[in-house]
Amino acid sequence: MVRTYAHPDPEDVSLARVLFALSDPVRLSMVRILADREAVNSLDLGPGMAKSTVTHHTRILREAGVTRTRPDGRNCWISLRREVLDAKFPGLLDVVLTAETET
Repeated sequence: MVRTYAHPDPEDVSLARVLFALSDPVRLSMVRILADREAVNSLDLGPGMAKSTVTHHTRILREAGVTRTRPDGRNCWISLRREVLDAKFPGLLDVVLTAETET
């Protein structure tokens, strides 16, 4: 049985959902990791986190249209949907990625 993941069409990606997904420090950290790499194994996005926690955060990012999830055997490869975000919200991702994180 092959897992499949639903991703919103580019026209269905909304600013409110993207901002909500990026508002969590854990998810923002994940997006920063993804910005530097083409694709990352989902478990590498949350070292030390429970698998269920990683799954929760990656699901929110995927459903918001921020990331794409590609199953590969027992692994899931996550990539940033930069082209969609840059087309819909020019400059947003760059601002978010370069902003100082609140401590």
